[in-house]
Amino acid sequence: MNEQNELPPHVAAPSPTAPHGPSGLGGGVGVDRVPGLGHSGGGSTLLGYIGIDTIIEQMRKKTMKAGFDFNIMIVGHSGLGKSTLVNTLFKSQVSRWSSGWGSEHKIPKTVEIKAVSHVIEEGGVKMKLTVIDTPGFGDQINNENCWDPISKYINEQYEKFLKEEVNIARKKRIPDTRVHCCLYFISPTGHSLRQLDIEFMKHLSRVVNIIPVIAKSDTMTLDEKNEFKHRVRKELETHGIEYYPQNEFDDDMEDKNENDKIRETMPFAVVGSDKEFQVNGKRVLGRKTAWGVVEVENPNHCEFALLRDFLIRSHLQDLKEVTHNIHYETYRARRLNDNGGLSDVKVTCQFPLTL
Repeated sequence: MNEQNELPPHVAAPSPTAPHGPSGLGGGVGVDRVPGLGHSGGGSTLLGYIGIDTIIEQMRKKTMKAGFDFNIMIVGHSGLGKSTLVNTLFKSQVSRWSSGWGSEHKIPKTVEIKAVSHVIEEGGVKMKLTVIDTPGFGDQINNENCWDPISKYINEQYEKFLKEEVNIARKKRIPDTRVHCCLYFISPTGHSLRQLDIEFMKHLSRVVNIIPVIAKSDTMTLDEKNEFKHRVRKELETHGIEYYPQNEFDDDMEDKNENDKIRETMPFAVVGSDKEFQVNGKRVLGRKTAWGVVEVENPNHCEFALLRDFLIRSHLQDLKEVTHNIHYETYRARRLNDNGGLSDVKVTCQFPLTL
């Protein structure tokens, strides 16, 4: 059988003057012999296509089979359109109101955590999306320490993951219920942040990725919106509140340049809507007013499209990695250092040990 006929078109045949075959391995690696393979008397010549570039395809197939987990928390007082915005983001009915919460359910007197999971499939890729809602946040007269239930929930998910991780016979794939992202909704007052906003982000920015958004931004003029965004950024900087993407997590200059543009835009001034209207012969998502239709996906009307691209198309995986490598590792290190180890974490074994 002619061995040269088996080569792909982009792999050159060995030259008669080059006894060791083509220089380069898999299209660019400068190795043409592997000692110890082939004949017992020495190295063998690699004449075929190695296929290193298929590693990415192998990883893609395994990842698609396993699917993705993404857990997003929405925080803000009632009436800011949190559920509507999340439905608009994922173009699905994923809010608590469309998942078993009827009109008879009243907003609780204290903060109650409500998590709803859905499996969304697009282009053969499955993602388990969990939306964690916080009804009751900021709705009381006395909101002192109202962020404690939220902080407790986030830490409980870290603890749950840690307990699974330290098991001797741990699961092949640990269920990930950790909060990867927290969308914090700011009221469109046009003045400044409330003290509650400052205290919440100051406490929670240490344990979760916070993305501040200005809700219902169509209630402000363009000048009011820009002034408010600038004022919010200054207040966050003054109080030392870090929000995602943090400067210290930029891996290289390319990431820094991209994230700098995002940081200059934040907080995103957004409008959410799950209703369609006819505009210039097209069906668009929007909010109808006496002056026309505010188009949700039109960048000239609001920054919803920027938030969606940032959250889903460009930084979703990075949100998961920062959660695991930074926030979870910080929690894990603190727990391991407390009292010399995980004294209250039960280490279990699913099979008998023999000596």
